Amino acid sequence: MNDAFTFSLKSIRFDEDYQPADGTRITTNFANLARGERRQQNLRNTLRMIDNRFNDLAHWDNPTGDRYAVELEIISVEMNIETARGAQAFPLIEILKPGILDRKTDQRIAGIVGNNFSSYVRDYDFSVLLPAYNADRPEFGTPEGFGELHGKLFKQFASSDAYQARFDKPPVICISASTSKTYRRTGNVHPVLGIEYQQSEPSSTDQYFAKMGMKVRFFMPPNGVAPLAFYFFGDLLSDYTSLELIGTISTMETFQKIYRPEIYNANSAAGHFYQPSLKHQDYSLTQIVYDREERSQLAVKQGKFAEEQFIKPYRHLLEKWATNVELQPVE
Repeated sequence: MNDAFTFSLKSIRFDEDYQPADGTRITTNFANLARGERRQQNLRNTLRMIDNRFNDLAHWDNPTGDRYAVELEIISVEMNIETARGAQAFPLIEILKPGILDRKTDQRIAGIVGNNFSSYVRDYDFSVLLPAYNADRPEFGTPEGFGELHGKLFKQFASSDAYQARFDKPPVICISASTSKTYRRTGNVHPVLGIEYQQSEPSSTDQYFAKMGMKVRFFMPPNGVAPLAFYFFGDLLSDYTSLELIGTISTMETFQKIYRPEIYNANSAAGHFYQPSLKHQDYSLTQIVYDREERSQLAVKQGKFAEEQFIKPYRHLLEKWATNVELQPVE
């Protein structure tokens, strides 16, 4: 059953001339920015913010604060399904991969793939399956096996030949901290990741990512105002270099400032105890246009697309695969 699905990867530069391809998930944050009258200014400002934040964190041997530039690639992952009708391809995942240009040495350094992780199947789970399951229930709950298919598909991809041929290290997925949980500072401070926080209890997102085989830690980077959630395999602090981690932080903190300014562009930093809130009023807006409401609406549409094009037609094959697949460890 391990050979039932294979993966193919495509990539495109994310720069100020980027235009979403026809198959791109419009709910993806970078695609949302690249539309409308201000698309090129949006992209230019976003990339400038990323570069500035990178140089702010990578300040050593960088007296003028412009030694590094971040170059981003959008990685699109298709899953190829072998059936009696022949090979069928389904768009599974899109992620960003940063590369780092060192202008002083004229060298390029690979970053960590995983930024802006987006998934059609996750849209289905959270925007179609979960609301339908809870429609007539007095208390919120999750159906049996919620997230297990998505988790196995992701682990299969992360350990696949296609992934190993393209990337040297496992992915790190960095997202916003949960607005439903409280976070407490610990005494641990990392020179790049910053102050570590611990949450009061695991969130539903933590549980979902755990089924993908990923652990989570929360850090507020230097000069940041709120902790970020880092999901990873292995050892986050030991497996990656400082510049690799800075590539992830500078990219994802920038996107968070754009579409969750109430949390990540707040005018005061998180204290010893902290609960993120989108109702917070003391924050600054970036000069970048982002349609948060439209993104939420499109998640439902794309979840339904996954249901009609993937979940329903291949249900029996997926159930058989999920029951019998032997997953390889992600290393």
